[in-house]
Amino acid sequence: MVRAEQVTGPVAHHAEGPVWSPCWGGLRWVDMLAGDVLSLGADGSVGRRHVGAVAAALRPRRGGGAVIAVERGFALEEPDGSLTRLDPVWDDESVRMNEGGCDPAGNFYCGSMAYDQARGAGALYRLDRDGTVHRVLDEVTVSNGLEWSPDGSLAYYDDTDAHRTDVFDWSPETGLTERRPFVRYGQDERPDGLTVDAEGGVWVAFYGGSAVRRYPPEGRLDAVVELPTPHVTACTFGGPELDELYITASAENREDDPMAGSLFRVVPGVRGRPVREFAG
Repeated sequence: MVRAEQVTGPVAHHAEGPVWSPCWGGLRWVDMLAGDVLSLGADGSVGRRHVGAVAAALRPRRGGGAVIAVERGFALEEPDGSLTRLDPVWDDESVRMNEGGCDPAGNFYCGSMAYDQARGAGALYRLDRDGTVHRVLDEVTVSNGLEWSPDGSLAYYDDTDAHRTDVFDWSPETGLTERRPFVRYGQDERPDGLTVDAEGGVWVAFYGGSAVRRYPPEGRLDAVVELPTPHVTACTFGGPELDELYITASAENREDDPMAGSLFRVVPGVRGRPVREFAG
């Protein structure tokens, strides 16, 4: 068991979705319910850009800029920083986007949830490279972490309310198929964001659990990173050698916790892989 170090102060209310990309010059993440994208400067400073009522998740675009999941759909950031909001995917104001990732073909997925976490009110959507949107999974409660194995044949996924991490088969022709449990957790354990390292290990953040855990492809626990604050939300590999694990934490209902809402980092002894980019 290792303990993460604090990189920033409590800069976010609900920090989520860290992503490392050389095209950005480093790390970005979101202060989700503030609607802001944050960036970590080389000097440790934190930049902030407001993009909407919600900034749920983001990934770099192959031609520069970013794709961003906003409250009820998607926005495209151009290389010059200008932002184009696509048409909303739904009209129900009680439901918002939450977390996502890109598949090996360059499509961007993001899942939704109800603000009140009503059971089954969310779904998982796919924004294709041509700008079309497809609903690919129904009856989701809190759609969370999504990432692919190094060879792209498997996708790991958290619906937090299910108290497990699932795995899908994936191919460009069929998309996500054959959903099945990867790891089952206790009823008081809430898996949140996740990432996958270069060896195929799945790193899962636990909201309320003060930890990130690593599960190799066979699904047994083999490493734990401790955090000094409970509401751990997501993680990603970064740094020039992709050997640092960056971890976000939320300050929701933790207003008196001086570490909540901070960014953390640990060197876990395994490397990540480059982020998959949106091809649109």
